[in-house]
Amino acid sequence: MGLLKRRTSREAEIPTSSLADIAFLLLIFFLVTTTIDVDTGIYMELPPPLEEDQPPPEIPDRNILTVLVNAQGDVLLEKEFVQISDIRDNVKRFVANRGADPSLSDSPDKAIVSFKTERQSKYEQYVKVLDEIKMGFNELRDEEAIQRGYRDYADYRNRLPEGAEDEISDVYPYRISIAEPDATNPSATGTG
Repeated sequence: MGLLKRRTSREAEIPTSSLADIAFLLLIFFLVTTTIDVDTGIYMELPPPLEEDQPPPEIPDRNILTVLVNAQGDVLLEKEFVQISDIRDNVKRFVANRGADPSLSDSPDKAIVSFKTERQSKYEQYVKVLDEIKMGFNELRDEEAIQRGYRDYADYRNRLPEGAEDEISDVYPYRISIAEPDATNPSATGTG
């Protein structure tokens, strides 16, 4: 019986030397594959710059819808106080007029919404008003897409073949001008 060897019990070990390597590889993997969204803010497409000797184009007053936000957060549409909820319908009526009402725009491609604020205006109010202006254009695009047999403008865009021209955005282009109010006429903003 002396021939039997005595077994020694070994404790189980976890090899930790490669654990740091695995953690490092995972860290590199996630850094490489993670996308970081850096497009924050309000997207606006700027018009191309004018030539040095080219004067700014003349725009008839009837083709400009003026929206002002004063320091108190009041919204003025063509110098009349309105609620933010009224802006969308007014933008739609102005842009889609097609010359029917002489006090509104000649056509959608000539209609410009001029949006002005005072420096003391709250950013939240600025964003709300700008969203309502854009929603007016978006609803017009939705209506045009529905007339063409699509569910809405997004459905039209999804079905648009790659490289094809977006005809609906040509019919109702975003023509929004953002500027500060005139310093010489404080009554235009409703503060003076």
